[in-house]
Amino acid sequence: MKRLFILLFSIILLLSACNTNEEKNKDDESSKTEKDTITYESENGPIKVPAHPKRVVVLSQFTGDLLKLGVNVVGVDSWAKDNPRFKELKDVETVSEDNLEKIIELKPDLIIGLSTTKNLDKLKEIAPTVTYTYGKVDYLTQHIEIGKLVNKEKEAREWVENFKKETAEVGKQIKDKIGKDATVSVIEKFDKQWYVFGNNWGRGTEILYQAMGLKMPESVKKHALKDGYYALSEEVIPKFAGDYLIISDQSGAKDTSYLKSDIFQSIPAVKKGNVFVIDGKKFYFNDASTLEFQLEFFKEKFLGE
Repeated sequence: MKRLFILLFSIILLLSACNTNEEKNKDDESSKTEKDTITYESENGPIKVPAHPKRVVVLSQFTGDLLKLGVNVVGVDSWAKDNPRFKELKDVETVSEDNLEKIIELKPDLIIGLSTTKNLDKLKEIAPTVTYTYGKVDYLTQHIEIGKLVNKEKEAREWVENFKKETAEVGKQIKDKIGKDATVSVIEKFDKQWYVFGNNWGRGTEILYQAMGLKMPESVKKHALKDGYYALSEEVIPKFAGDYLIISDQSGAKDTSYLKSDIFQSIPAVKKGNVFVIDGKKFYFNDASTLEFQLEFFKEKFLGE
């Protein structure tokens, strides 16, 4: 009888230990899951994403934000890949929403795109997919949102605050030098078409008009401010040219012979040497990395620094 009691007691202890270990394992697994993911409040509602994404595919213009935050990118769109400034992308694959097989091969743990990106339902089956509507938030808030998404909100906010301070100071210096009423235009040569831009379409427009508070000509304000851009024929460019002219050349600024044409030579900014031409592929977006490059360019051209 005594042996039977000891045997039953041992079984009870064993079962109790098993239950305790099982509960502990569940708690450990739950804790591990919580640490491995965060919930991001996206435009389309909450979504669980990796707390520390290690293989990100970017199908939009946010590559420079991720690079600035030190996030590893394994696939980018052709625009980012063709940017000669993004040397970190040398061995990164070029991807698109139309080539799902290549994206699958990259084994991403996070995909970032725009609300207009195609095949979103299929992309979501590959990895957590977060999209943004272009222009829904301002360019600096967008960087903070990317920071939240990849669990680097603090770093993103610090960058934004530093950027605001520097651009405000540089803007003041530029206005002191060129005059507070001097106007600036940003135009682009893309193939055979010309465009003039408002204050939120990349190409340095966010820095010039929003961060620095420089003025745009009334003609630009009337035609390009609302939609962000306005298509021009070369003949009417003088009507949209400010006291200073920024030209974003998508051909790489290798041939600027158009500046010698009668049309451009009739523009006061060109006559005075107040025209600055940049490789458009380097100047295209408004991500954190590109904004820093644009700021340095404007400091050099306007202030000679």
